[in-house]
Amino acid sequence: MEWVETTGKTVDEAKDLALDQLGVDAKDAEFELVEEPKSGLFGRTRGVARVRARIVPLAPPAKTERRRRTKKGDDRPEGSGDQTALPDTVTGSSTTEHGAGTAAASKSSTPASSGADGATAGSSGGRRRASGPSRSGSDTPREPMDEKEQMQVLEEFLTELATSFGLTATPSSTMVDNELTVDLAGDDLGLLVGPRLATLDAVQEIARNTLQRQAGSREYAKVRVDVNGIRSRRSESLTEFVTGAGQQVLDDDVEVVFEVMSSVDRKQVHDVAAGIEGVASSSEGEDPRRRVVLRHA
Repeated sequence: MEWVETTGKTVDEAKDLALDQLGVDAKDAEFELVEEPKSGLFGRTRGVARVRARIVPLAPPAKTERRRRTKKGDDRPEGSGDQTALPDTVTGSSTTEHGAGTAAASKSSTPASSGADGATAGSSGGRRRASGPSRSGSDTPREPMDEKEQMQVLEEFLTELATSFGLTATPSSTMVDNELTVDLAGDDLGLLVGPRLATLDAVQEIARNTLQRQAGSREYAKVRVDVNGIRSRRSESLTEFVTGAGQQVLDDDVEVVFEVMSSVDRKQVHDVAAGIEGVASSSEGEDPRRRVVLRHA
């Protein structure tokens, strides 16, 4: 995973911005402090905090970089406020097939709580670790896993998983920009979706772990599991909803506070807001209850 670099008034603020860009929780990221703000006269600070961050590598270092401890303890190489609730299609709260539920929308003109990161995010995780290629600490290119083999591994696993739930699902796979999407089609698959896509996110993480084990030391694609296209529809609905909320900010001169959402959804909100002239977005609160606020830029 490549490093991202962010700045903020404080170190914590810079870290929060980095987490939004990476689309993961703090426990799944590692940081490097590049620069700290300096203390000035009368308690004022000068400069900004600058940090570098990346997703914690999911695989152990390559064999050439592993260390073994000698008897003397030396390491050496082995071998060599008010909130705007999301619409039904966005929250996905239900026990029906597509996981859609009910929600309400509201607006807030009161100042948001402190701790905003005050910038747009620069991606697909949430509370789970982002699925993707296993990275080692070595810069040496690794052999890629065959695409057809990856598709076969995931399709067989997900089909058997659906069967264990007493369901019948037909998988179809696509590979775009090193992201492997497996969409399960069938009737009454809501059990695999869950409220707010929580079950589907869990299934996706298990599928990613399965592919990682099969890949071994080979590179593999990012994993995305969908059921009857609900993720795609939800993404489209969220984009439409944020666009409307941004227009509300401009028309009514108010702040719009969204409900608590995952880092993946927050990133999408930031990305959409960045494309609306005159609207700025920030994330506020502490995980797992962070939310996005839209306000005038």
